[in-house]
Amino acid sequence: MKNTLSIAACTVAILTALSATAISQSSQPYSGMQSRPIKALSDQQVADLKAGRGMGLALAAELNGYPGPSHLLELSDRLGLTSDQHSALKEMFDAMKAETIPIGENLIVQEQRLDRLFAEKTVSAEQLKDATKDIGETQARLRNAHLSYHLQARAILQPSQIRQYAELRGYGAERQEPTRHKHH
Repeated sequence: MKNTLSIAACTVAILTALSATAISQSSQPYSGMQSRPIKALSDQQVADLKAGRGMGLALAAELNGYPGPSHLLELSDRLGLTSDQHSALKEMFDAMKAETIPIGENLIVQEQRLDRLFAEKTVSAEQLKDATKDIGETQARLRNAHLSYHLQARAILQPSQIRQYAELRGYGAERQEPTRHKHH
């Protein structure tokens, strides 16, 4: 009986400690972010923007059977890409970087400006409206750029390559063609 009470007491103590930790973490979700140079962007996001990486912006394409040039090049041997396909994808990838890196760098500058307005306590409603509008437009241009290269890449692939790509990326052997709805 004494052992059972000790185990119960230990269990209660552990659960109490875990609950307190969970409550404290959930009430402080941004703790530590105040020291970031740009509050709205992590160091990883800044690095991704500067490198022209997709950051999940093209998931609508990627997960619906429109692979991007970067991952296709990574898997080129396993997909059996022809030399023409490989060359075309390499050109797309280089063009994508050339297009997205300047947009990403512009987004970083815009986020720095917005952050600075708040940090200096000088932000007005009009400045806020202008800054967020500019950021939104830049984000849209960046996303469009990434998605457009997924669209271009799919156009040069065979259906079997698209299916194999989905399997290699862990998306399963799902049907990768658009669903056609019948209208009555």
